[in-house]
Amino acid sequence: MDILQGKHRPIELFRYAGLFLWFCAGIPLLLMRVIYPEPVSFELYVAWFMLHGLFGLLYWHLMQYLPERTAISNRIVYLSLLTACALGISAVSQSLLGGILLLIVSVVLPWMLSLVPAVSWLIAQNVLLAITLSRIPEVSLSDASTNAGMLLGISMFAFMSSVVVLRQNAARDELRRVNSELQATQSLLAENTRIAERVRIARELHDLVGHHLTALTLNLEVVTHLVDGKVLEHVQQAHSLARLLLADVREVVSDMRRDDMVNLADALHTLIEGVPKPKIHLDLPYDEVMTEPQRAQVLLRCVQEMITNSVRHAQAENLWIRLSMTRDGLAMSARDDGIGADKVAVGNGLMGMAERLKQLGGKLEIESEPGTGFALHAWLPTKL
Repeated sequence: MDILQGKHRPIELFRYAGLFLWFCAGIPLLLMRVIYPEPVSFELYVAWFMLHGLFGLLYWHLMQYLPERTAISNRIVYLSLLTACALGISAVSQSLLGGILLLIVSVVLPWMLSLVPAVSWLIAQNVLLAITLSRIPEVSLSDASTNAGMLLGISMFAFMSSVVVLRQNAARDELRRVNSELQATQSLLAENTRIAERVRIARELHDLVGHHLTALTLNLEVVTHLVDGKVLEHVQQAHSLARLLLADVREVVSDMRRDDMVNLADALHTLIEGVPKPKIHLDLPYDEVMTEPQRAQVLLRCVQEMITNSVRHAQAENLWIRLSMTRDGLAMSARDDGIGADKVAVGNGLMGMAERLKQLGGKLEIESEPGTGFALHAWLPTKL
């Protein structure tokens, strides 16, 4: 039901499909007496069993625990062991079973190597399969080449399917991330629109109602000097009400102008919701981080740029983002556990971030070393 409801990512379905194919390739181990008229020797059976088990363990570990930023040398070691196990199974069982396991390697290749090396590996492993099959006494070189060529075509189909899934997966993750950025920006724009409308209404109240009430108060003040008796009492009462109404209008205008803060926390939570990788750890001082719209927009862009760098360049597994409020200002620190760099190349994104902060009197600091990830620290003063 989970698969039908789409709860698994396509790349996870490929992993499970590979495990199922590995299990099917091991069925001859369970049906030795039925499949082979002459029982395989105990030594060959043990070797076959160990190779098949090692292949499954390597594949499972590779899919579950080997991160994308693992050194290329480690990836090649894993691929070499998987290929060697598959070829060894064909040699021991004297069958095409190793070729079936090589189909699993074909699916894994796009995850581990770039396109050209992966295709080269795919061709090389099938050439080795043909050599392995040709050493079986009952199999001629032409039959071995034919079988290996057939498996090469199937392997290429599996390989390209894996490439399509990976690109689709990357495109979907990018779409989710961009959609979250748009939603976060939209929430801030909505807050800015609300504030702008409040300021406009406050200005209209001050300029129109306030001025008219001021004129009315002055005129009633003049009238108090021109009348007496009961008329004077009513005029004085109207004058007091006009003054009270004018004070109320001024208080309302002041309150509307003071309420010009936006909640940065909501925008940040919206921003990180659509980022599947790296895993983002958000540390906020309060559930609501109220700040001016201009500062909120700048800090949101800083966090957005840090997420983009971690996704596209850092190959990070985790990203920590922390906001802290002090008497002097608002600080944002972001750090990932990516590959880092000796020298940070300041591109348009980081340059634009520094320029935005500088315009508001803030500053930006960048730290990075190979193997220790990338970190930046942004700071904005309390008063703009």
